Amino acid sequence: MTLDQLRIFLAVAERGHMTRAAEALNMTQSAVSAAIAALESQSRVRLFNRIGRGIELSAAGEAFIPTARAITAQADLARTVLDDLARQPRGRLRLFASQTVASYWLPARLMRLKKNYPEIEISLHIGNTAQVAEAVDNGQADLGFVEGDISSTKLTRRVVDRDELVLVMNERHPLTVKQQLSSEDYRRHDWVLREVGSGTRSEFEAHLADMGLTVAELNVALEIPSNEAVLGAVAASNGVSMVSSRVAGSLRGIHQRPVVWRAPPMRAFAVLSHPDRHRTRAVEAMLETLDEPGKILDEDDGHS
Repeated sequence: MTLDQLRIFLAVAERGHMTRAAEALNMTQSAVSAAIAALESQSRVRLFNRIGRGIELSAAGEAFIPTARAITAQADLARTVLDDLARQPRGRLRLFASQTVASYWLPARLMRLKKNYPEIEISLHIGNTAQVAEAVDNGQADLGFVEGDISSTKLTRRVVDRDELVLVMNERHPLTVKQQLSSEDYRRHDWVLREVGSGTRSEFEAHLADMGLTVAELNVALEIPSNEAVLGAVAASNGVSMVSSRVAGSLRGIHQRPVVWRAPPMRAFAVLSHPDRHRTRAVEAMLETLDEPGKILDEDDGHS
């Protein structure tokens, strides 16, 4: 068994397709198939079921994924530590970020990092807040960027910016002209919400609590795991939603309303790291880059 075989196995498992995995790995399909066949032959375990021209993970393959990820993560860490012996920051920097941060806040800072340290190889994956925290916790990511609080108490969390949520609706919606909104206004209209686990959803639920409401009291038409899809649904309907003010202006036909009838829903943008893992020069360079625009707003270790 080799590390290359493990990486190929994970690529195929994550995509459920030999050809797509080969494209992602910049390999031929035949080489990927041969590596999987060799791994199965050496271990005498069938990791995938072949169904017609397709494949799916076997029960053994599903059970093997956490171990394969742990081994490749440790190998990546060993390579990163060796790379880190160089004076200038270099090597891989694995980032995981929630949608709003990844799309509207982080790119400019990554470009600044790349300009200052061109030898750092950056990879960025996007998920919701819960998925980001999990990736940092299990070693899949060196740093995570999230919106709001996290449930894990094992991670170090440092606030790097603030974000305000606003109500969004199409420009013809009756709520655009009403000065103050009541709990009854919230109950009367359809809602399009981000999924449970996202920072946007958590902050919206906190805002509802301030209004004396819960999600169960609203008419939720859709739950969607994408800011852009939420805006598209709102623009094409009489639905209402609440998203970051950074997101709200990204689609024409959307009217945004700051909350003035209660305390404005504010959330933190925070960077997550694992206190027990080696902090590379690339990680330090990223954290220094975050500090460049201004002072870090506050800091706490774990859940706040």
